[in-house]
Amino acid sequence: MQLNPYLSFNGNCAAAFRFYEKALGGKIAMSMTYGESPMADQTPPEFRDKIVHTRLITGDAVLMGSDAPPGRYQQASGITVALGVDSAAEAERIFHALAEKGTVQMPIAETFWAVRFGMLTDQFGIPWMINCEKPMG
Repeated sequence: MQLNPYLSFNGNCAAAFRFYEKALGGKIAMSMTYGESPMADQTPPEFRDKIVHTRLITGDAVLMGSDAPPGRYQQASGITVALGVDSAAEAERIFHALAEKGTVQMPIAETFWAVRFGMLTDQFGIPWMINCEKPMG
């Protein structure tokens, strides 16, 4: 089984995934617009350049997303994308990259369970937790 976050956007999915590609150090493996899909004829002309599906791969992780159909977008609520990393330096780098033009809820710092932990909502309205756990034992 593979469990992947699937993010919904209000017309800015392409910009968000270019941002995540850089911030997370991944690669957009696939991206299709509504206009390139079999739904092109049923899509309003001004929405055909929006993303019907995209997929970013970084290491073993996969992040997917799309632009919600016109009038169907809802802001993320009650969910956070949790990202676990192996080093304090990588946690700091990713946190500060994602925080660009976003809102920090908890600055990245050492906690009782983590070498580094921080929480933010990025400029696209997606909430994130960045965590680098302390070694157990």
